[in-house]
Amino acid sequence: MLGGCTMIPHYHRPAAPVSTTWPSGGKSTPPLKNDTALMQDWREFYRDPVMQNLIATALQNNRDLHIAQQQTRAASSQFDIENAALFPTLNGTAGANIQKMNSHIWSLSRTNEPIYMRQYAVGFGVSAYEVDLWGRIRSASRAAFDRYMASALTHQAMRLSIISSVATAMLNWIANNQAVTVTQNVLENRRHTYDLVKQTATVGTGTQLDVAEAEAALHDAETDLQIYTRQRAETLDQLTLLVGTPLSDATIQSMNAKTSLDRVTAFPNIPAGLPSDMIARRPDIAASEGELRAANDDIGAARAEFFPKIQITAANGTASNNITRLFQSGMGAWNVAPQITLPLFDAGRLTAQLKQAHARKREEMARYERTIQAAFREVADALVGRETYVGQMTAQQASVSATQRQYTLALQRFRAGYDPYLATLVAQRAWYTAELAAITTQLQALSNSVTLYKALGGGWGKEIAPRKAPLAEHIL
Repeated sequence: MLGGCTMIPHYHRPAAPVSTTWPSGGKSTPPLKNDTALMQDWREFYRDPVMQNLIATALQNNRDLHIAQQQTRAASSQFDIENAALFPTLNGTAGANIQKMNSHIWSLSRTNEPIYMRQYAVGFGVSAYEVDLWGRIRSASRAAFDRYMASALTHQAMRLSIISSVATAMLNWIANNQAVTVTQNVLENRRHTYDLVKQTATVGTGTQLDVAEAEAALHDAETDLQIYTRQRAETLDQLTLLVGTPLSDATIQSMNAKTSLDRVTAFPNIPAGLPSDMIARRPDIAASEGELRAANDDIGAARAEFFPKIQITAANGTASNNITRLFQSGMGAWNVAPQITLPLFDAGRLTAQLKQAHARKREEMARYERTIQAAFREVADALVGRETYVGQMTAQQASVSATQRQYTLALQRFRAGYDPYLATLVAQRAWYTAELAAITTQLQALSNSVTLYKALGGGWGKEIAPRKAPLAEHIL
């Protein structure tokens, strides 16, 4: 109760160094007047059953999440350590002191026998308890609490990142699997075409140049098949690492059943017109602000170092030179030893510590502002992607249809003998390229939805609540 208010500077949240509106195609979209709530749980956004199963497994087994969880627990324990210094530590003691003295030196005995001095004591006491008069300990306690909260929010940010990474990895695996299927079809088609070109060259209606071109196209498809097969395997390895445990046969079968990205359950549309201040809810931004608050608390502790420290050592119990009379009446003993320490000369150490605390606060402020700017860009890019990927996918599908017709007509003209095989090969390559581009575009569109949900901070149904407030705040 002797402690006064802390010397922590009054905290002001820095203004967000970003626009109040989201850029949209070179124009700004006005924010909503009322806050728009997103899905409260990730299952409401990731509705695909296979994807939900993978994400749920990753949240249980992912080792990065385990590391972040233990870091949060360590930060919580550090807060308990700092907070415990606000209260005196009561110790129970019991001891004996026996001394032997020569009688001829001290002249304490008429005989030459040695003298034994005995003292026994039992009690309890407080050792070097610091009265937090200037709030140094409470500042350190609040700083530890803010770092604990930052660690908990970092764990939440890691959780959101793992969810998005699992969803993206699954989409990449399906896209690579789909590309393998398309390439296998093209490879089979080119083998048939290669045989056909060899036959035309044999009967004299074709040339060896046509055969060489058909053979090169065949080997190109074989190369592409190996590339996409390798990428599919690598994506599966990445997904296994994220999930944290080998995928079951049932899960792999469920994934194989999704032969194309069209078979993935569509993501719900995130409402338009979201206010830009929604990104302040992102766990990584909140964690960065927690570090900024902790740096602000450190200034209070550094300021308090300039003032006197008051420490109290006290004990109470019984003492006697005969252990049999230790607990008899009249054997009580106590002592109190207050001590005041005032810094007089430290060669500028305390001043340097205060300057260092201010510099760290400015560093954390810059890091906080940079985090907001990066988050703003992520959301802005994702919003622009949402507006443009729909049109891009439509145009890409039209290109697939057009190049498919082009290839069909070119193949008919080649078989009829009107055109050389080169025209057919060019048309086939254009169709093949358009199909792969369509898969890539669809993958990018779906991944953009995942990115937007993550960039906005995901669902906020289970926000981090303080485990407990610093007890020092209740003293005021």
